[in-house]
Amino acid sequence: MNVLVINSGSSSLKYQLYDMKIESVLAKGRVERIGMETSILSHEAEGKPETREVSEILDHTTAIKKVLDMLTHREFGVLRTIEEVDAVGHRIVHGGESFRESVLVTEDVKLEIRRLFDLAPLHNPAHMMGITAVERNLPEVPQAVVFDTAFHQTMPPVSFMYAIPMVFYKKHKVRRYGFHGTSVDYVSRCASDFLGRPLSELKLVVCHIGNGASCTAVLHGKSHDTSMGMTPLEGLMMGTRSGDLDPAIVTFAINKEDLTLNEVNSMLNKHSGLLAVSGVSGDVREVVEAMNNGSENAKLAFEMYANRIRKYIGAYAASMNGIDALVFTAGVGENSALLRSEVCKGLTFLGLALDDKRNEERSDQARSISTADSRVDVLVVPTNEELLIARDTYRLVRETPHT
Repeated sequence: MNVLVINSGSSSLKYQLYDMKIESVLAKGRVERIGMETSILSHEAEGKPETREVSEILDHTTAIKKVLDMLTHREFGVLRTIEEVDAVGHRIVHGGESFRESVLVTEDVKLEIRRLFDLAPLHNPAHMMGITAVERNLPEVPQAVVFDTAFHQTMPPVSFMYAIPMVFYKKHKVRRYGFHGTSVDYVSRCASDFLGRPLSELKLVVCHIGNGASCTAVLHGKSHDTSMGMTPLEGLMMGTRSGDLDPAIVTFAINKEDLTLNEVNSMLNKHSGLLAVSGVSGDVREVVEAMNNGSENAKLAFEMYANRIRKYIGAYAASMNGIDALVFTAGVGENSALLRSEVCKGLTFLGLALDDKRNEERSDQARSISTADSRVDVLVVPTNEELLIARDTYRLVRETPHT
């Protein structure tokens, strides 16, 4: 079975085509600047030259058509006809309380995703455009949706409720939802396999550290608590997001600087975090470079960044009454030995000991970076959200009878 995985944004679309017999990527690419006359389609396929095409792509339906044309292209494609696409899986950021697991797309499912637009106004509408675009191009092909929030639906109320009037939860569903769930789910399973221990016996803290970042307490295979909240703004300090802060700062900023709510929201999401403190960049690599060149602000930003991660790890170890393994994943978590070292050096009270040599090594496979006598395993596990989406789509299509 060939499964096409789609991650649709408001003006972009990423895709990967999987052969699920061997779980290999046949082709992948992205469409950028959708809605413009100079849209860009970048495509690479196994055993084929990479290609880049600039053309007018005014909507997502046309974007999907272009992707299918490329997948079946005589020179650059990997399929003979579009009929060889057996199923399509979509990443959906927000499933609210409605979706605890991945599901096949139905009219009721689409209606519920639309109802959740208010909880993810920048993401869910774009995802729906992707679903609709596939329907128009591949009307007979089953589609599945995999939610970033679904994995975290196992959190107990003590973890997901906020200490505000209950009417906000009952009427508006204001609560912690958490994100990066697809990544945490995948990485947790990989960590279990690597350690040779059942997931149902493990206490893990998974640090998904990219431009967006979160920590999750995974207790016996289920999300017990996570740092992102009702939106991805809560929790860790990130590239351009503030993470946790005193909520009174919002009204203070409005009053002192005569800002609008939209301006404050933009400040906290796009102009805070590493970017704001360093004054250099929201990219960890550029912050580290500036720090090495003597920038005190960059040094402060990096130390704050690592300290916030460390604090969440300690809190989650306490919440689960112990920790068996600490797992780093995503772009920064997988690639920054310096960050991992900075985080771990303050966790020796847990009996955690980092092996500096192992930490500096690079690999695209799951690996241990702790010493042999460390009481807590420290792992680096490359994430692969697209593969998990493909697996869930494959499973759902196979399990569902079709007439």
